[in-house]
Amino acid sequence: QVQLVESGGGLVQPGGSLRLSCTTSELTLDSYVVTWFRQAPGKEREGLSCNTQSDSSTTYVDSVKGRFTISRDNAKKTVSLAMDSLRPEDTAVYYCAAKPSYGCSNNVGAYSYWGQGTQVTVSS
Repeated sequence: QVQLVESGGGLVQPGGSLRLSCTTSELTLDSYVVTWFRQAPGKEREGLSCNTQSDSSTTYVDSVKGRFTISRDNAKKTVSLAMDSLRPEDTAVYYCAAKPSYGCSNNVGAYSYWGQGTQVTVSS
């Protein structure tokens, strides 16, 4: 069974930084669109940032634009999300997801593969 594995979550103070990583041993990530999502308690899962290998494009939702940076290392089969200037409202479980087809999407149902999630808590 294909698995994506997230790591790097934790507790951080407001204004701090974290770097999340998404790795896989089964997928050739350079053939996949990878998106980071998050889900806060009582809220729907939302797409944050997407990276497409086909044209090396990236997208960001407005709430994280300028603070989060997605990057890809195909040799290491890793997609990372660097998060700076973290806010309490960023507290959530963060997931990475992959789909084989072209084009970014924030539609949860479009993604074939998901990780188990990593908790990010921003609090003083």
